[in-house]
Order: sequence, then structure tokens, then C-alpha cells
Amino acid sequence: MQAVNIVYWQEGDDWLGYLQDYPDYWTQGETLDELKELLKESHSRHP
Repeated sequence: MQAVNIVYWQEGDDWLGYLQDYPDYWTQGETLDELKELLKESHSRHP
């Protein structure tokens, strides 16, 4: 399994982040866990 690096931070109540290999594709979640799930889905679309 390939390691995937993510960049994330909290702004107010929201968590924002992106895959390090795809910095133009940001997403956000209400929780860190939700953000990580959305980033996993994003990674599956950009193998």
C-alpha cells in the first residue's frame, strides 16, 4: 500500500486539507475524521 501525505489545518470550526500530490484539490469537513474520509475518497479518484 502506498503512503499518502495529507496537509490539513483547522479554521474556526471546520477542517480543511488536501492531498500533498494534488494541492489544487482542497476539501473540508466538520471534523478531522470527516476530512480524512473525504481525502481518502479524493485519493481513490486520483490514483
